[in-house]
Amino acid sequence: MNTETLIQAIGYFSTVLILISFLMTSVVKLRLLNLAGSIVFVIFAFLTKSYPTAIMNIGLCMINIYFLIRLIRAKRLTTVLPIELDSPYLKTFLDFYRADIHTYFPAFSAETFDGDTAYFVYYDLNPVGLTMGKRQENGELELCLDYAIPKYRDASVGRFLYPHLLGDEGFSALTFPNCSDKHESYLKQMGFRKVGGCYRLEQ
Repeated sequence: MNTETLIQAIGYFSTVLILISFLMTSVVKLRLLNLAGSIVFVIFAFLTKSYPTAIMNIGLCMINIYFLIRLIRAKRLTTVLPIELDSPYLKTFLDFYRADIHTYFPAFSAETFDGDTAYFVYYDLNPVGLTMGKRQENGELELCLDYAIPKYRDASVGRFLYPHLLGDEGFSALTFPNCSDKHESYLKQMGFRKVGGCYRLEQ
């Protein structure tokens, strides 16, 4: 492969990365892939001496890095609020994401849910997660649903939700008795430990 062909291959590769990034449902994956594509495009632009293109993609790199850092340090932009179980908005949310919820929480059913607690997690006041559960007499919260929408699934919503439930809401522990395989690795990542057949998180 000669130098000219290699340079063109770099250009096509960066273009493909950027195009694929816009197909990502996760905002984190979108930013990371777009950042990678922009970095490769910067290399291509310098190799072809297309400096305006290089400047533009350097700018895109900085924008992607800024928003990734913003997501990582999103505590001040994240709000956890309770919601009434008979709220029309809650019902609409559950209906809209019904199929995706069933993929990760096959045992959960909005129609047969017998808990008494629901919390929405908001990022920039946009709903990105929903937790529903049952208050226990010992002060624990048994989680029945711990859902994050696809766009923010990689943003570790639980990093903000769980400390809030254990701190501000006063629960002594969080338990998840019916955990699917797809959710198990996430709970472990968030610090839950398996006790018997139940995942448990304490302060």
